[in-house]
Amino acid sequence: MSQPAPTAAQFADLARAALDRAVAANKDSVPAAARLIADCVAADGVVHAFGTGHSQAAALEVAGRAGGLVPTSRIALADLVLRGGEDPAVLRDPLLERSEGLAGKLYALATPRPQDLFVVISNSGVNNSIVDMALTVTSAGHRLVALTSLEHTRAVPALHPSGHRLADLADAVLDNCAPTGDAVLPLPGGGALCGISTLTSSLLVQMAVADAVALLLAEGHEPPVYVSANIPGGHERNAALEARYAGRLHRGGN
Repeated sequence: MSQPAPTAAQFADLARAALDRAVAANKDSVPAAARLIADCVAADGVVHAFGTGHSQAAALEVAGRAGGLVPTSRIALADLVLRGGEDPAVLRDPLLERSEGLAGKLYALATPRPQDLFVVISNSGVNNSIVDMALTVTSAGHRLVALTSLEHTRAVPALHPSGHRLADLADAVLDNCAPTGDAVLPLPGGGALCGISTLTSSLLVQMAVADAVALLLAEGHEPPVYVSANIPGGHERNAALEARYAGRLHRGGN
């Protein structure tokens, strides 16, 4: 019997199941990541998020969004051009994220302080720029949260000369529970469509932020949280909070 054509309802069912799996699989990891986030914010630190490819979607969940923490910064490959002065042609390389030697430049452009925390995001966890960044920040003494697919990263060879994968280097690992290759909805002729990692990764980021804010409140801190800039007074309120971190918040090029 051939595989039936995929439907939206099938994907919705698979997505709900994946979200439930992610919650169950990270019952210890979410609190661990939240503790690191809360400690960073309490120490006047900034949470830096880095992902390449579609993992940038999860980095956007960490940094600079309504309902999220203000002391957050997003590192992007585009920083090499927009803030680092490199030739725009560098961004046309489809294998840029697999290149070695980028992490040090991006790290310097992020202008981190010792108390800052890094969240590095990669489904496979093996691309050179990802592992380089993890090695760079941990060597500099920063704490590291990894957001990855443990199934995927264990199914593929390590590409970095060190032999490390992202998950090997982290203080806390959030498993987005995406399958190898990310897509979950089988196609009749083979293969699959509809990636799931964006949904599960977003869930885990928001859960970790929720627990981090709960810790900050319990420990007597006032959490600096964004409101929507599209409500009356929202932009002004956010700008006043951002002023505490002047020159330290970068959002993928700006």
